Amino acid sequence: MLFRLRYLQHDFELSLGRFIIGRSTECQLSLDDPLVSRKHALLVVTEAAVEVEDLGSRNGVLVNGVRIERPTRLTEGAKITIGSQDLFLSAQPATRRPVIAGIPPSSRVGTETVTSMQPVRSDGSPVTPSDGPPSERNVTSKRDAFRLLGGVADKALALGRAEEAERLLSTLLDHVMQLVKQGAEDPATLEQAGRYGARLAAATTKPKWVDYVIELHAIAGRPCAGTTIDELHIALRKVKGVNITALKAYVQMMKDKSPEFGPAERFLVKRAEGLERLVTS
Repeated sequence: MLFRLRYLQHDFELSLGRFIIGRSTECQLSLDDPLVSRKHALLVVTEAAVEVEDLGSRNGVLVNGVRIERPTRLTEGAKITIGSQDLFLSAQPATRRPVIAGIPPSSRVGTETVTSMQPVRSDGSPVTPSDGPPSERNVTSKRDAFRLLGGVADKALALGRAEEAERLLSTLLDHVMQLVKQGAEDPATLEQAGRYGARLAAATTKPKWVDYVIELHAIAGRPCAGTTIDELHIALRKVKGVNITALKAYVQMMKDKSPEFGPAERFLVKRAEGLERLVTS
């Protein structure tokens, strides 16, 4: 069988394996909901069935409105309630299954693939490699999270559903900020966070997202990527109440650090100066 999980009007194709749903961005599907525990529920997907298990969450897991006390096999059309979020299971015959932890083929239009991006223990807790510092493992999980949620958020933004995209991404962006504050700088993750923060600013017209992007890069001590600057140019024409003092301080910091940068980064600093001119003109 081919199983899909429907959430926020998006269909996630389920790969064979086990994955966690919860509030933590370490989960394969992260739900930004205060009623959801960090590691709330475990889904086990086999060729023939999907089972859901409560991982000792505070508010429990409901299947078709009934709280479950043990691993429960889901039927076609089952509604799984986690916190205040409803997810729906669908199933259809399939001649083949997606590869575990693989990348969805481009022919799967309109469907994301939820994969077992990391193995889990019998209690549902992730198994992380023993080698490498925790900060590196956390950065890897953020890349995985962007890979999963980014496509869904992009579709929501394209459809004008700014609040939905913000709900999907806000917890993940907060976690990236914490990683950068801990010195776990990863250029790819930094660029993703900056770009999505700027896109949320333009979509929601909330100044906090512009301020987020500026603070993130100021702490990292890095110029914003070109794609982020492009998005900020769009956002700053719509958003009022941006922290101009912080923006000016960041641009000055980048100008002071310019001698340390290569030609490409110095060009980005010049483009950042244009952001300052945009908000002060």
